[in-house]
Amino acid sequence: MRVLVTGGAGFIGSHLCDFLLAQGAEVVC
Repeated sequence: MRVLVTGGAGFIGSHLCDFLLAQGAEVVC
């Protein structure tokens, strides 16, 4: 799964990126 996260440098965005990476997603922050 490919995911684009806007605001990945913020508090919620950074935790969301970590969670998605742990789930095996390909994340672009």
